[in-house]
Amino acid sequence: MKPIRYKKEMVEEFLRDGYWTNETFYDFYDRNAREYGDKEALVDAKYRVTWAEAKQLVDAMAISWVEMGIPKFARVIIQSPNSVYGFLSRIACERAGLISLTVYPYLRQKELEYMVERTEATAVIIPHIYRKFNYLEMYQGLQQRFSHLKYIFLFDDEVPPSAPEGTYSLTKMAEKRAGQPVDQTVLAERRLDPIWNVALLTTTSGTTGLPKLVEWPLAPRVCTSKGRVDIWGLNQEDITMAIAPHAGGAAGTLTYFAAPLAGAKTVMLEEFTPEGALALIEKERATAIGVVPTHLVRMLEADTAKYDLSSLRFIRSAGGYLSPQVAEEAEEAFGAAITSDLGTQDMGSVSGCRVEDSKDLRRRTVGRMLPGNKVRLMDEDKTHQLPEGEPGILYFRGPHAPAGYYRDEELTATVFDPDGWTTTGDIVKFDQGCLWILGRAKDMIIRGGQNIYPAEIEGLLNDHPKVASVAIVGYPDREMGERCCAYVIPKAGQTFTFEEMVQFLKEKQLAMFKLPERLEVVDEFPAVGDSGKVNKETLKKDIKGKIEAEHG
Repeated sequence: MKPIRYKKEMVEEFLRDGYWTNETFYDFYDRNAREYGDKEALVDAKYRVTWAEAKQLVDAMAISWVEMGIPKFARVIIQSPNSVYGFLSRIACERAGLISLTVYPYLRQKELEYMVERTEATAVIIPHIYRKFNYLEMYQGLQQRFSHLKYIFLFDDEVPPSAPEGTYSLTKMAEKRAGQPVDQTVLAERRLDPIWNVALLTTTSGTTGLPKLVEWPLAPRVCTSKGRVDIWGLNQEDITMAIAPHAGGAAGTLTYFAAPLAGAKTVMLEEFTPEGALALIEKERATAIGVVPTHLVRMLEADTAKYDLSSLRFIRSAGGYLSPQVAEEAEEAFGAAITSDLGTQDMGSVSGCRVEDSKDLRRRTVGRMLPGNKVRLMDEDKTHQLPEGEPGILYFRGPHAPAGYYRDEELTATVFDPDGWTTTGDIVKFDQGCLWILGRAKDMIIRGGQNIYPAEIEGLLNDHPKVASVAIVGYPDREMGERCCAYVIPKAGQTFTFEEMVQFLKEKQLAMFKLPERLEVVDEFPAVGDSGKVNKETLKKDIKGKIEAEHG
C-alpha cells in the first residue's frame, strides 16, 4: 500500500540528506538479538524476554500469520494493555508485512466499529477480558457485521469454548511455532518498504466526532526515533518504563519506538496505581519513564520518600498540559529531569529539549527543531514570512511527518500543502536556539491593535508562589476590541487577589498593555476531551457570559 502524500522529489531529498534510511524497527530487534541476545529486552508482570527470545517469538508469530494465508498489507487492529506480547505483536505485524493500528484499551464499540470498517481489518489482537470488560464479546459482535474480520488473536493462553471460529491464543501459537524452523526467505519477501509502503496507522484524538486515522511508512518513524534517542541520550544500559499506555505517544515514543534503537530494555506497568508505579521503578531500576501529567500528579500524592528512585534519569511527560508547579515538585521528588517537546499525530514531530538542558528551557520551551525540520514563521494573514526574532505562526516541513490521513487525499491536502509544509497553529518565537510557544493563533488576544500572547503571561504567573495553574483568555470589549482575563487555580489553602497579580507582573516588567484586566479564581479548568489540555473555548464563553450579565 503506497503512502498517499509522498512525492519522488521529497523522498530523494530526505534520502540524500541522510534523514531517511531503509531500516525497519524489526532490523533493530534483529541486531539486538545478534549483538546482545542474552540481555533482557521486555518485561511485564508475567514475562521476562531477552532480545534473542523476542526475535524468535516475533518470527514465530509472523510466519504463523503468513502460513494462515493472511495477505501482505492486511490491516490488523491491536488493542492491548501494556504487556510484552502487546509489543511483540506490533513488531510481528511489521515482520509479516501487515499494517497495524494500535489503539487504547479504553476504546469501545462506537470507535472500533468505525476503525474495523474504515481499515477493512482482517484480524484483531486483544485480551479476552481486561478490567472486567469482555473484548472478545465486543469483537464477536463486530465480526458478525464485517465479513472481512476473519481472525481474533487473544493474549490469553486459553481460548474459551464460546469463541467464534478463527479465534486463537497468540501466546500458545507463538510458543509452539518458536520451537520449529522458520524459513527466513519467506519473511524477507514480506518485508515492508520503509518509504513506499504504509506500515503503521495511528489515531488522532479530537474534541468531537470519531478519531481520524493517520498513515505512516517506517522511514519517518525511524527518523524521529533516532532524534529522540539523541536528545534523551538513550543507550543499551537504559531501562525505559511504560506507565502510560504504549498505544499513545507519552509512553510509546520512548518505549516501543526509541528504546529498541538504543538496545534499551523496556518494562511495562499493566495497571496504574501510584504505589505500583513507584515500586516498579524501584524494583526494575528504571532510568526513564513515559507518563501523562495525571500519572505524575497521582504519584506525587503518594509517599515518594518510601521508594528508592535514584536510578531515574529523566521523565517523558506528554499528552496534556503539565503545570510548572507539578514539574518542579516531580523533579525534586524523583531526582530526574522532565523533558518537553512538540509534535502531533497529524503532522509529526517538530522539536524537543535535551535532558541536560537548563530547567528554564525545559519548562518554558519545546526545545530545538529535530534534525531535518525546516521552519517558517508567518504573519496572521499567512502570506509573509517574518524576520528572525519576531513571533509568528509556526510552519514547518521535514522528514518526521506522516503520509497523511488514511486513504484520504482531500483531507490530507487541508493539513499539508503540495511541498509538505504544515502548521500546528501555534504562535512561536526562537530564542537561545529553542522554540518558545506563545499561544495558539486562535487564542491570541488583540487589545487596541496590540498582540498579547497568553503563554507569555501564563509562564510568568505560574512562577507566583500562590498560583497552582493559570489560563489566559481574551474577552470582547467595545473600546479595545479585546481585553485579557486570567483564570487562576490557587495552591491549596491560598487566596489570590487581583492586586497581587498585577503587582507581581509589574515586578516582572511586563508591558502595561499585557496586564490582565480581570481575574477569575476557580477550583479547576475545563479540559479538551481526555487530553488534559485546558479548554480555552469554554473559558472564553464563560467570561463573555459574565461580562454580558454584568452589563445587562
